[in-house]
Amino acid sequence: MPVRTKGTPHPDLITAIQHLHKAIGAGGVAPGLLSLVHLRASQINGCSPCVFSAVTAAKKHGESDERVHHVAAWRDTPFYTDQERAALALTEAATRLQDGADGVTDAIWEEAAAHFTPEQLSAITLEIATTNFFNRINRTIGEQAGRTW
Repeated sequence: MPVRTKGTPHPDLITAIQHLHKAIGAGGVAPGLLSLVHLRASQINGCSPCVFSAVTAAKKHGESDERVHHVAAWRDTPFYTDQERAALALTEAATRLQDGADGVTDAIWEEAAAHFTPEQLSAITLEIATTNFFNRINRTIGEQAGRTW
């Protein structure tokens, strides 16, 4: 699919995005884990540019090929900690709302809360929401993987 829009975003949009990323980064969550969260949500939503950027970011933050390549099957692999699994479960539950799933159940939230501080949970939640936001924009405009923004 060809890209449907051309040009540069409005400067206020860029500033808003920078503020979101700053808030997420200030939450105390390891950048590699945030990249895995971004990757998993983007895989679910079929957003190729976000999958591409998440893999690039994860590798930049020291994630191994093994962990990056298996994030889609995180439940069935030994490569993730209980904390990471809680974040990935939260990511899937918050992202799969359109599938008619239960969403974030109390059990999923309580498991995540057992592994993260309230500040970290806020950062992870904002990362999930921001990723879903970008996934929907990219799918709408036909953005391609591999382009730089």
